Amino acid sequence: MSPAPTIHLHKGDLPEGLSFPNGIAVDTETMGLRVSRDRLCVVQVSGGDNTAHVVQILPGEDAPVLRSILGSHGVQKIMHYGRFDIATLQYWLGVLCEPVYCTKIASKLCRTSAESHSLKTLCKELLGIELSKQQQTSDWGAPELSAEQISYAASDVLYLHALKERLDALLVREGRTALAAGCFRFLPTRSLLDLSGWDDPDLFAH
Repeated sequence: MSPAPTIHLHKGDLPEGLSFPNGIAVDTETMGLRVSRDRLCVVQVSGGDNTAHVVQILPGEDAPVLRSILGSHGVQKIMHYGRFDIATLQYWLGVLCEPVYCTKIASKLCRTSAESHSLKTLCKELLGIELSKQQQTSDWGAPELSAEQISYAASDVLYLHALKERLDALLVREGRTALAAGCFRFLPTRSLLDLSGWDDPDLFAH
């Protein structure tokens, strides 16, 4: 049985001195799904070591330590549906995440028979882990986060490194590693296009 994860809650920013030599799993919680309207409330990260850091971002805070790590080209950012998180972090914290790896894109490229590419589905089918999504639409703007919210936020990053490892093997098996790498390189630009108004209609639509 795996040990229980370690979860740290931080107000406003990450502490100094953390390092993420194996890349950093990143996810965000916002007040909704419209980037320019719905403020950033939480950024959760993990180094793939069964430890998660949940950073509560209050209005007006810009989290300089977190921004420095997310903006470092020497640290790979692992995300699930990175298109949204990259746009959110750029809009609200002014940091463009590069380089990135998106488990949702990787799954779509190498698991073409799958009906779902959600994080919940990937964790269940590739890792045998059941995620609860009960807190997904809770009030992330509350002054104090509940224990359930903190646990939920952590679960969205604790398993991304393990998923990447499994998906990388599948991408190699299907001969799509280079194609995935090209998608990941383009993803920050895709998010910038979204922020610039080319999300609807999609610039690449007919």
